[in-house]
Amino acid sequence: MTIPMLDLKRQYALLEPELEPKILDCLRGGAYVMGKPVAHLEQTLAAYLGVRHAVAVGNGTDALTIALVALGVGPGDEVITTPFTFFATAEAVASLGATPVFADVRPDTYNLDPESVAKCITPRTKAILPVHIFGQPADMDTLNAIARANKLAVIEDACQAIGAAIGGRKVGGWGDVGCFSFFPTKNLGAFGDGGLLTTNNDEYATLFRALRAHGGGHTGAAARALLEGKPVPPSPAESENPLYNPYKYYNYIIGYNSRLDTLQAVILNVKFPHLDEWNAQRTKNAAFYQEHIHRTDITLPHQAAGTTHVWHQFALCTRYKKEMGEALAKQGIGSGVFYPVPLHLQKAFDTLQYRPGALPVSEMLARETLCLPVFPGMTEEELSYVADAVNAFKP
Repeated sequence: MTIPMLDLKRQYALLEPELEPKILDCLRGGAYVMGKPVAHLEQTLAAYLGVRHAVAVGNGTDALTIALVALGVGPGDEVITTPFTFFATAEAVASLGATPVFADVRPDTYNLDPESVAKCITPRTKAILPVHIFGQPADMDTLNAIARANKLAVIEDACQAIGAAIGGRKVGGWGDVGCFSFFPTKNLGAFGDGGLLTTNNDEYATLFRALRAHGGGHTGAAARALLEGKPVPPSPAESENPLYNPYKYYNYIIGYNSRLDTLQAVILNVKFPHLDEWNAQRTKNAAFYQEHIHRTDITLPHQAAGTTHVWHQFALCTRYKKEMGEALAKQGIGSGVFYPVPLHLQKAFDTLQYRPGALPVSEMLARETLCLPVFPGMTEEELSYVADAVNAFKP
């Protein structure tokens, strides 16, 4: 039997009858960037996530960068974040001339340890940037309390966690800003890159919309007025021709080119109605592993009480990560290693002068985590095959 780590072909086969006509309609329509399906996606996701504003951007990394810029993070500032995540989280901070400061994570949820965060705060700290790693919500109540006590912003990296919740309230609406990714492997994935910013703050939303499109047009004028404390100019009448915008070449702030392609929005609008069911399937698959994997020399992933975990990854811990991965591969089972080098020990951050042993839990997870297939559409036969292979593994 062959079981890949992720099988997007199954998902495509399920959606093909609905997807292909809508993709063709988009191609024939001629509005390929920021067309009406983008606005529809934003409205749909704002309602789903329970936030006032959802602003689509080009990818999850841009979402993080734009969030930081809108909150005023720049050279000389520090942002506290996790070293056990994808590089983009800290890369966005460093790209603005700010300094990522790495706190350690908890061994049960793999998310930021609030006690470690509190110890990292200095007069230069500007924000806390938790990651809901693998679809498990971070401890937002405690992190928000720390942020309020120290007058810090909170930016949620929810790129792996769309649909996850704490007490029924979805992630992306707990901090000042939420950031999501629609990379194809995500729980809600496009056929290319895509991202989203969420906020309940009207001013931040104005800045997001300007920053994603070169700081130009009416959104740029609105952002400039906001930054200068002046009245926001009224919105101009929308042109009937989507290729013509008389305000296009007037730029008011320095921004980015991070607009979402209409085609990706079309695809995401088709996929979105299936998201909760797909997340439910992931949860069911994770529960199967929890019930049927019974080795005593590995640690299975934990779900924090009162949270909804969406199981972007099912990451167990084993001292025999390499050997187990190789053994599974010989039986046709894909597995994943996320993340083999914690960010504080990446060469790109060697100027920060962290040393091995500085953040022991993150370093342990980097050594020991191995992810099993958990994607929607897996059969019970496949799940049993994986669980049996893990149980039978001999180091």
